Amino acid sequence: MLKRIIFLYIFILLPLCNMSAQCTYENRAFSGSEVINYNLYFNWKFIWIKAGTASMITQPIVYNGKNAYRSSLVTRSSATVDKYFMMRDTIMAYFSTELTPLYYRKGAREGKRYYVDEVWYSYNGNKCITNLKHLTSSGDTYKEKFVYDRCVSDMLNSFQRIRNVDPSGWKEGHVEYLDIAGGEKLVNARLIYRGKKEVKADNKKKYNCLVLSYVEKEDKKDKEIVRFYVTDDNRHVPIRLDMFLRFGSAKAFLK
Repeated sequence: MLKRIIFLYIFILLPLCNMSAQCTYENRAFSGSEVINYNLYFNWKFIWIKAGTASMITQPIVYNGKNAYRSSLVTRSSATVDKYFMMRDTIMAYFSTELTPLYYRKGAREGKRYYVDEVWYSYNGNKCITNLKHLTSSGDTYKEKFVYDRCVSDMLNSFQRIRNVDPSGWKEGHVEYLDIAGGEKLVNARLIYRGKKEVKADNKKKYNCLVLSYVEKEDKKDKEIVRFYVTDDNRHVPIRLDMFLRFGSAKAFLK
């Protein structure tokens, strides 16, 4: 499940044409490069132990001749934890300066399982076209193409978009609906506002945070995948992440 959270292939992007306005977003949360580092903790037999590190890096690039951003989320378990459960996740998203999705890649080794998800985006009028590729741990490759009459996004790009939302009018329980591409199908997810909370990070500082739950349907039931604690300001920097995994739970705190 960590593959959806804490998350270079050489390729040629399909030409962009008449990019739909519905896939653009005003970016106020970051400019230039941004590097955020975290300590990662696992719940091991009711005890929280330091288990590795995570980092989120966003930087401006020139992509296909145009100014763009590349954002990556990398998680690494420590050598001690590797003996029991190795985790090597790298999530990467390319998007325009207006946060329009361009490309997504997720490569993950979780235990003995390794897989790769990729999504290429292109636009034609009001159509959003996604070409998906999924490499399974058994070495099988699956490819799918979908055309939507609305904008869809991947998890990392969606998170950067949410960072630019103005939540001033939100009440507890407010829902933002997300169409998430990746893997073998489109996921209809929700981001639920849980209120505000003061959070102490691993840098010993305390932050006033908004609390956001990322929820998906699993076996027709709501499944909370991750709970974000982001600063209550214009940048919405993620300070803490609570992750609910198949093998237990994990937390990441700003370092």
